[in-house]
Amino acid sequence: MNIDLSNAQVIARRENKVIYRYDNFAVKLFDESFSKADILNEALNHARVEETGLRIPALEEVEKIDGKWAIVTTFIEGRTLAELMRENPEKTEEYMNRFVDIQLNMHSDRAPMLNLLYDKLYRKISECGLDASTRYDLHTRLESLPRHNKVCQGDFNPSNIIITENDEAYILDWAHATQGNASSDAAVTYLYFSLRGKEREAKMYLDMFCKKSDTARQYVQKWMPIVAAARLEKSSDEEKKLLMSWIDVVDYE
Repeated sequence: MNIDLSNAQVIARRENKVIYRYDNFAVKLFDESFSKADILNEALNHARVEETGLRIPALEEVEKIDGKWAIVTTFIEGRTLAELMRENPEKTEEYMNRFVDIQLNMHSDRAPMLNLLYDKLYRKISECGLDASTRYDLHTRLESLPRHNKVCQGDFNPSNIIITENDEAYILDWAHATQGNASSDAAVTYLYFSLRGKEREAKMYLDMFCKKSDTARQYVQKWMPIVAAARLEKSSDEEKKLLMSWIDVVDYE
């Protein structure tokens, strides 16, 4: 595909990457600082999840554009669930219900070629910069928790859900996908809301997830220090304060 992004519409800007709409495609263009291995791993994750039949954009190409690596997928026309929540606050509970249903449907699938969540979290804890005693405690907690093989998106939040005009929901962004324990994925989502000061939404989400999945709240909370530590390396100073408050708690009530 001969892609010229000079007149393409910018959909979003993120650290180290820009996402464009080019005709009927979405082009995620990474800057030179981004790891080639991480880019190729994201594309591989996407392809492996696509094989499950989950509703996600089709992976079209991985190529270089003007010397920069890019992942090209089909463009999905619609609104993100985050936009809908922001524009219709009176429907937050309705949208949250759907959000949780989409996540649980995802967790019901399997992609046996995905990397293991346990391995990723173990490595992230090792690299998080905390002292050896704290890392040991977190590794021990991780070791004690069950290892499942459910599809986990790794950054499941409303901005990664597109709702089309036909009311179909598509899940975007598979950079962090693994196979593992669904409650870890839920802890990451709870963390997403909490870091943005959305305590009402965080509580609503966790209550719904636990009720719909018949999961004890305490079980999801056991994952929170682990996923908080895994996020430390790439967090702002402000985020680190909240993350450390979770890591420092020995047991959640």
